[in-house]
Amino acid sequence: MNQENVAEEAAEQRPAARPGEALCGGGGGKNRNRVLAFKFGGSSLLGAERMLHAARLVREAAEVSSVAVVVSAMKGVTNHLLSVEKALAAGKQAHARREAEVVLELHLQVLEDLRLDPETDRHVRRELQLLGCDLLHEVLSRDQSAATAEFSDRLTSFGERFSARLFAAALQKLEVASVPVSSSDFVLTCDTFRDAQPHLEQTKLRGRRILLPLLKEGAVPVVTGFIGATPDGRITTLGRNSSDFSGAIVAHVVDADELVIWTDVDGIYTANPQKSAEARLLHELSYDEAHALAASGAKVLHPKVLPLAAESEMVVWVRNTFNPQARGTRIGPATQFSDAALSGGAA
Repeated sequence: MNQENVAEEAAEQRPAARPGEALCGGGGGKNRNRVLAFKFGGSSLLGAERMLHAARLVREAAEVSSVAVVVSAMKGVTNHLLSVEKALAAGKQAHARREAEVVLELHLQVLEDLRLDPETDRHVRRELQLLGCDLLHEVLSRDQSAATAEFSDRLTSFGERFSARLFAAALQKLEVASVPVSSSDFVLTCDTFRDAQPHLEQTKLRGRRILLPLLKEGAVPVVTGFIGATPDGRITTLGRNSSDFSGAIVAHVVDADELVIWTDVDGIYTANPQKSAEARLLHELSYDEAHALAASGAKVLHPKVLPLAAESEMVVWVRNTFNPQARGTRIGPATQFSDAALSGGAA
């Protein structure tokens, strides 16, 4: 039996979504000792309307639990930043500058569309403009003949830095106390730029000093995904499409009970639902089953998420930002059902 069939058979033995389940996928009731980590992808944050929708999901969860949020760059922004890098490498500084200005304008437009109160708007606008000045400084001071991976990481980090400030503002509009946090302040990595590896033990110690006081105060930290820093403070990135991994790192730091990966699909499928009419949604998987699916080529999660989650037996959910009523896929410790399915026998 191939691994995909194993996972599907295991899922069929488990109960489907139950009406009335709490947003996080667990039970209801107020429990501030419960900690959740939410990670939102770029498509979930594209524009003010989507940001506010995602912020409402956080607000609902924050009414019963402590919540830490990790954000990606808005969809398309990282590609704009990579275009800046390519333009500089080609000696097209004017084009690079224009692309950098577009990035700032995109975020200022989202700020405008959020319709914040005047004082908050001025404060956030100032923060975005300062980030834009830093981005333009990187572009204008760059020697195009000396492009490096280190420069690339500094450049591409701006997407998440803009996004975190806007998402924190969206939460504030909904009267949810929130603070944007740069992950480079605590995610300590090696200096392999573009694919830096985090030092998890030191990252956890540093991160707890920053994040736990915010959670204790009832605030939602909004953390940049994708980004870390070397011991001497140079910006690094964890590799393209690594924000899921960033979510797992933050969940690990705050000892979250659950990590919810909010994306634009209803969960994990046996095949790509856009390409296969036989694709089936998997409601429940063990870590081993999810790993087997990933090994067979299925797009599941960033490969480093599952080992980190399994280490602390943290439950991981994959859920649809745009269809939050759907239960999604739950990944957790092996159950009686999954043990039976993996062995091919009966429970």
